[in-house]
Amino acid sequence: MTATAELTCVLEARGLSRSFGGLLAVDQFSLALPDKGLYGVIGPNGAGKTTVFNLLTGVYRPDAGEIRLGGDRIDGLSPPAIAGAGVARTFQNIRLFGSLSVLDNVRTAAGVRARSGLFASLLRTPRFLAEEAAILERSHELLDMLGIAHRAGDQANSLPYGEQRKLEIARALATEPKVLLLDEPVAGMNAGEKREMRDLIHGLRGKFDVAILLIEHDMGLVMDLCEHITVLDHGVTIATGSAAQVQADPKVIEAYLGTTPGAAANGAR
Repeated sequence: MTATAELTCVLEARGLSRSFGGLLAVDQFSLALPDKGLYGVIGPNGAGKTTVFNLLTGVYRPDAGEIRLGGDRIDGLSPPAIAGAGVARTFQNIRLFGSLSVLDNVRTAAGVRARSGLFASLLRTPRFLAEEAAILERSHELLDMLGIAHRAGDQANSLPYGEQRKLEIARALATEPKVLLLDEPVAGMNAGEKREMRDLIHGLRGKFDVAILLIEHDMGLVMDLCEHITVLDHGVTIATGSAAQVQADPKVIEAYLGTTPGAAANGAR
């Protein structure tokens, strides 16, 4: 890695490995995500993609390797501490506070950055009230930018599926992250919703000064959005590079199609 790359790298994983009951789920995973980069991690089912996200966010601790955010090690920290440091994520299975309003979902997440303590909140000091007003304003802004401001007073679990995805992203952005991890953001969406989400994700970097790492099974979305792609198969990194490079890689073709390019061509005759 060059000195310039080191200076601009916001999230770095080096040699991450994790086993479960003797099964090696992730083996020597490495990644260098630059500031405002948009990278992807792909692979067949069971490849270890979600395990990587769980390692990066502290849900699992690596058996080996290290994770750095802005140069500081974060492996071994708790998920709340890692979120506070600047790593936010969404989930493949949406995890909203379903009984709360859309606005309150975002306000709750924004509380990660609150500085007023319990004493100030009980006394409702001027500083606490000012901070609450700023959080409320910011929450409304996020909902507006994600296109769901009109849903602010609705219960989160009453939203259509696509809007729930947007709310989950708004909630993640409310923590003011340096890095946003998106776990299958277009899963279960129709073609129109996928196009809308693609455009949304593409615009997030500039609007929020955030680097994005996404897992996705929709190859069209990944190839269209991501500047750099890492391909996993059974926990092992089998290819890295641009969309064109990984699409042409024989190991990637074999992992997805179960055959090498030459065998596929012979079988087609």
